This record gives sequence, C-alpha cells and structure tokens, in this order.
Amino acid sequence: MLEKSRMNKEIGALISLQPNAQKIVDSWDIASYLAETHPMADEAFRILDTAGNIRMEIPLSEAKYGANRMMYHRQDLHTALRNAAAGDSLPGPPATIITAAKVIDCDCEAGVVKLEDGSTYQGDLVIGADGIHSAVRPAVLSMISSAAFKPKATSLSAYRLLLPTASISESLPVPSSVFDPKRPVTTLMMAYDRRIVMGPARDGAVLGMVCLVPDEAMHEESLQNSWTTPGSLDKLLETYKDFPPWIHELYKLAPDIALWQLRDLDALPTWVQGRTILIGDAAHAMLPTQGQGASQSIEDAEALQAFFADVDSGGEGPPLEKQVVEERLAKVFRARYHRASLIQAYSRQQAGTATAARESTDIKLNPAEFMDYNCNYRGAVAWLEAQEMTSQSA
Repeated sequence: MLEKSRMNKEIGALISLQPNAQKIVDSWDIASYLAETHPMADEAFRILDTAGNIRMEIPLSEAKYGANRMMYHRQDLHTALRNAAAGDSLPGPPATIITAAKVIDCDCEAGVVKLEDGSTYQGDLVIGADGIHSAVRPAVLSMISSAAFKPKATSLSAYRLLLPTASISESLPVPSSVFDPKRPVTTLMMAYDRRIVMGPARDGAVLGMVCLVPDEAMHEESLQNSWTTPGSLDKLLETYKDFPPWIHELYKLAPDIALWQLRDLDALPTWVQGRTILIGDAAHAMLPTQGQGASQSIEDAEALQAFFADVDSGGEGPPLEKQVVEERLAKVFRARYHRASLIQAYSRQQAGTATAARESTDIKLNPAEFMDYNCNYRGAVAWLEAQEMTSQSA
C-alpha cells in the first residue's frame, strides 16, 4: 500500500459510516479494532429551523437497515482500518504500508506505478484510492481527454470545527430535547441559503460541526486545493449572523477553524483501464450533503472483495493473467457505477449549487426515500444480480 502522507498528522474531524457501509465493515470481523475508536450509534437525523423547531426527524435503527449509522473521529477510524489491514488477525497476508510515497504516474495496462522519487512498483492489480486530486485518474482516462474530468468548483465552501463537549455550558439557551451536544443525533439547521451539520463522537467527548456556505456569501477565501485553510472566527460569525446566539456560542468554543472549498467530479465515463481501477473520491467524489462519501468508498472496497474473493496469486507465483483481472474489474465497475453516480447526482441536487445545474439526472426522491435507497444496499453481488435481472426482463 502506497501512502502519500507520512501518517503523522491529525486527519480531519468527524466522519460517519451510514448503515449501508457499516454493514460491510461489521462483516470484516474487525470489531476489536473499531472498539478503540469509541464509535457512537446515531439515533436519528434531525432538521431544525433557526427558531429552534424540529421540522423533520428520521429515526435511525439497526432493525430498519441491518446496521446502525456510526459516527467516528476521522483519525480514529483511519487508524483502526490501517491497524486491521496491517495486522495478522485477518485472512491473507498483512498489508505493507509504505509512507511518503507520492504516486505521479501509472501504466494501467502493465500495473506499474511511478513515484515522485523515480522508483516504481508493479502489481497484479492497481487500486487508485488517491482522492479527488488523483494522480491515477489521468492515466485511467488517458484514452478520453481526461482534462474534462478534473475536480469542479461547486460554488460552496465549508467551515469545519471540532470542540470538546465538556466546554459547552449546560445553560446553553436551547432545550436539550431539541439539541444535546452529547446525544448521538445528527442535527441539520438550514436557513438563509446556508446550513450547519452537527454531531458528536468519541462517546460524546467531542462535537463536530460542518457549516456550508455559498461562495458568494463568504467573507473570506480558502485555498482551492486545501481543506485545512485556517478560517476566521470573526468572519464565520459574520456569515452566520442571522443564526441563533447559541450557535455563535458553539463557534466561539472551537480551538481551531478550518475552511474547505468544496469540489466534486462529474460522473466519469469509466473507472477502469487494464489492471487498474479508481475507487472512492478518485472515481466519484461527491458533496457531503448525503453523508455518503466515505460510505461509497467502503462499498467500492466490498465490491473488490466480492469479485476477487476466489482469485489468489499466492504472492510468489506468476502474475495473474491480465484477462482475469480485467474481467473482475469489469464486474466491479458494472456493480458500482450506476449507484455511485446516482448518489453523486442527488448530493448535488440537495446542495443546489453551480454543479447541480450541470446535472441532468431527474431525481424525484425526498430525503427519507433516498435514505432508504442508500441504506438498504445489500452488497455488490446482489446489486449486480438485480441489475442483470432487470435488464433481461426489459
């Protein structure tokens, strides 16, 4: 595994795995690793107005979707998954992680990646999980004019805050029945073309806040390719001046404020070439309005697992035949493309941003219906079988 970073920095704030992804993670038998993250099972998704009224609440339960929606600190989840992959308690050889390994090019047909230092690595299968600014994507799309598939500005930015709940006064001027910073509920407040998403993690020790603002309403700018640009408290308060005072109190408690200019991708024509596949944000970066970005990456991983489960090169023997790899990758792509692209499109539609205007998909679902669509997923094999049955009966 080639990792660009040195893995010695704080990584982001909070992250959720929706039931569709948590079901998959539960099946990996890594509960002992995840227990160290102090995850929280989300009880409900709640929408508030600025007057403190609950406008909608969608209960979340394991019984409905087969798993809970789990909330983690991003760094904790990253560490747990890394330790599980590199440990020796799971089937197969432990993963070897090479840090400070920045990929700059990929020969997709040969399965060879080139690093910034000039070294190369070859494998039976190359998985480009290198994010929205992927170095592997141009190679996969080299036969198509990949310039048309670069990250797109969305006309939306986000402030990210993480604050200790111990610092929040019990006299916060909002009823605990409406908002309790330690209760495992995801809360959305929308007004004046901006929104705030809030939820706890680490057994309620921290509260994460993501504050989405149209760029035209911003009073400062973030770096285009960074999601850690320092943000100004004064500017944040000015941007949210029409929101209730208790929101301002929370902002003032955050030790740090990060500013992130949101970008996403148009649906790519393919994720696959030769021995290489794109997954996660490299393939289908999406806005956070559905909370599905990380969960779709987990679904990608499950699809690879499902369609390569009976393929074993043994590690020491000859390379897997290219035809075998290509056939399996084609199945992964067919199983994942339509679903991930639809969730991309709905995320744009919910944001109502400039990218939404480029999206022609006609989606008629409301938030509760789309949550059912997202969370009732049963895995790549079942999805592909259902698609093929639908195609045959059409």
